[in-house]
Amino acid sequence: MTTGLFFTLIAIGFIGAFLSGLLGIGGAIITYPMLLYIPAALGVIHYTPHQVSGMIALQVFAATLSGVLSLRRERLIHPGLVLTMGSAVLIGSFTGAFGGSLMSSAAVNLMYAILASIASVMMVIPKKGVDDLPLSEVTFNRGLAVGSALTVGLASGVVGAGGAFLLVPVMLSVLRIPTRITIASSLAITFLSSVGAGVGKLIGGDVLLLHALILIGTSIIAAPLGTKVGRQLNARLLRSLLAVLIFSVTIKIWIDIFSQTPG
Repeated sequence: MTTGLFFTLIAIGFIGAFLSGLLGIGGAIITYPMLLYIPAALGVIHYTPHQVSGMIALQVFAATLSGVLSLRRERLIHPGLVLTMGSAVLIGSFTGAFGGSLMSSAAVNLMYAILASIASVMMVIPKKGVDDLPLSEVTFNRGLAVGSALTVGLASGVVGAGGAFLLVPVMLSVLRIPTRITIASSLAITFLSSVGAGVGKLIGGDVLLLHALILIGTSIIAAPLGTKVGRQLNARLLRSLLAVLIFSVTIKIWIDIFSQTPG
């Protein structure tokens, strides 16, 4: 491994993990395109979509675990929500991750673009009156939670993502969970999802282990920093940051997909 590649992975891992802790996502929504395009643009290495999804699966595991541990003393994680959605997304992500190894690179990219597009639409749905609810008063439809988590797990497992970039909009817009509780709980749910995705990618042989370990080491440091900063920010600002992030990456992925489509 060259020095240039080493520091490139550190930078990408730090940014992805910091955003993971800040916004309650696994970081895949930003780490996936960064790993796919930045190392190639710098001439240090060219990863395939399958290699990227494999490394992300393990990086998301480390980032979400670090984020959850940094929030363990906060009364923001909803145990019932995490258990209900986490168990469903774990089953879905393992199935999707293992099946994703049988798909073409173009299909993996397309799945990622579709997921990000759905999340972008959901983030602009108005949300009123839910951010003031304390944890003890938060309720949700269990059937809807299980169905949505299973679907997200299946799809996000294909690209090696924990699925939080789609779970967060679902929790905010469909289940009507307050923003800060959503961010904290989604980290725990995505951690469970990443277990299934990581095992599936390892079985499928899609992981460059040394490269993934560099991302993991950086994530352990950066994710808690993100959660610390997130606690100081306004809930509406956090939603806006996530919406802009998802929308920007969605546009980039679709542009690349259409530019690579034979005319």
